[in-house]
Amino acid sequence: MTTLTRGPEAVKFPAPAPAVKKRGRWLTITLFLLPALVLFLLLVVAPILVAVYSSAFRWNGFGGLPTNFIGFDNFTRLFGTEIFAQDLWHLLVLVLFSVCVQLPFSLAIAMLLNQRIRGRALYRVVFFAPYVLSEVITGVLFSLILSPESGMANQLLSVFGIESEWLADPDTVMPSLFLVMTWKYFGFHMMIYLAGRQNIPNELIEAAQIDGASSWRTFRHITLPLLGPTIRISIFLSVIYTIQLFDLVWILTGGGPSHSSETMAVTMMEYGFKRSQVGYASAISVVMFVLSLVFALIYQRFVMRRDLEGATTNMGGRR
Repeated sequence: MTTLTRGPEAVKFPAPAPAVKKRGRWLTITLFLLPALVLFLLLVVAPILVAVYSSAFRWNGFGGLPTNFIGFDNFTRLFGTEIFAQDLWHLLVLVLFSVCVQLPFSLAIAMLLNQRIRGRALYRVVFFAPYVLSEVITGVLFSLILSPESGMANQLLSVFGIESEWLADPDTVMPSLFLVMTWKYFGFHMMIYLAGRQNIPNELIEAAQIDGASSWRTFRHITLPLLGPTIRISIFLSVIYTIQLFDLVWILTGGGPSHSSETMAVTMMEYGFKRSQVGYASAISVVMFVLSLVFALIYQRFVMRRDLEGATTNMGGRR
């Protein structure tokens, strides 16, 4: 005789309420974001607040907290100096050269290295390699190359009767500085453009070629418009970096000769660490922050608005 036994019935737990699931989801997100948020507050927000606070005092950085409150006098003094006007002019010149020369050059090299040419992988590595070097190494390297006594630049150009004190002549220091910036950063923008170009479907290019479009017309009417978001990001990064430019200038020229290559960051370092005018240097840093913030907000509002809206729409569609 066979005896059938029934196993224990499975215990069914009630499904969690939607509110509980949502609360648990937000708790998980908060725990993952908390370390990054703490670092952001300590390394970004806190220094900004300290700089804003210090800019309202005449302070040398020693003797505890500042006590000699002077309000906006540091800003009034800054806006009334000729050096600040020179810094703004140098910023404008470097931004124009970067946008009008460096970035088009990077785009041209990217389009060239997108072609099927022998050794293009090696060329990409070689052109990108300068970006991997630190600004300090780049500055020391070019200070040797552009040295008026034993530099490679003068030795090569002396064949054509061209010699100059590239970093000590007010007429050549800014072009020399821009040349170093281009050598250092064009590879970074080249890789950005190359990545953007490879995201363009080849079918569009092939269809234009079948229709009889020349290489220039294909680039002008298909490739360039589709690279628009990439180019706008590249311009944004280039301008923000130029506003904060410090390392290369400090190592190559120190802002000289006679302030002819000085930037706001170099001026801030000069007054903050060499002259112990920390309150005044803090005012310069606040102006740099405001310039960067205003440019970022305006650029994103009027130039990158369509790109940001498209990204938000795509993210919403993936949820």
